[in-house]
Amino acid sequence: MKFLFFISILFLSLNSMAQSTLKQITAGECENPKVFESFRNNTKVVKYVAADGTILELGDTLVMGKPSGLVTSTENNVETLNGVTEAKSQTKRDFVTITMGKPLGNPKFIKSEAFAKANMQGEKVIISEMRLYHKGSKKKPLALTILLGEPNGRAFGLHKYMTISDYEKSVLTGEIKSLNTPLTREEAIAKLKESKDLLDLGVITKEEYSKRKQHLTPIILKK
Repeated sequence: MKFLFFISILFLSLNSMAQSTLKQITAGECENPKVFESFRNNTKVVKYVAADGTILELGDTLVMGKPSGLVTSTENNVETLNGVTEAKSQTKRDFVTITMGKPLGNPKFIKSEAFAKANMQGEKVIISEMRLYHKGSKKKPLALTILLGEPNGRAFGLHKYMTISDYEKSVLTGEIKSLNTPLTREEAIAKLKESKDLLDLGVITKEEYSKRKQHLTPIILKK
């Protein structure tokens, strides 16, 4: 009986250790209850396959997109008929999925005003670490949190790191981009049309056009 108890404890310990660092997981698995309910918060990830097919690994380069946070402008106010003053316009200022610094726990519950600012747009960053967190309780899907570092190893001003709280959400809002993201069908068509224009202008050769067409055609035909 004691032996069986020891084996059970050993199995649970090994299982917990195995979950502390995960070699690979996909966005689909993060949404699958049969998968995400078995993981604990703070599980490290080595390789992640995103919803759009992008493969993320430690050391990969990402690019900061446009901040999606809206801030009401206090300038050019307009007084309405009922006497209430309303803002005439809104301006974008902060990122809403990327914060400055390294979180000490589940980023969903971290209260911080240190969101990345608009001047970070277009900056290249490096994936230093990837971890999984439940979007609430253990019954909720997993979100991929990414710790970002400077390509040259320096700090972002006062902060050594930045943090993406939810990679998929950050992609959907346009706040982060990967250099490894596969072309969409629309993007491939646009590139092929551009290549045809360059061929007609004599900028590229027929051989170069043929190579581009050969590469883009499978993407365009794929539905």
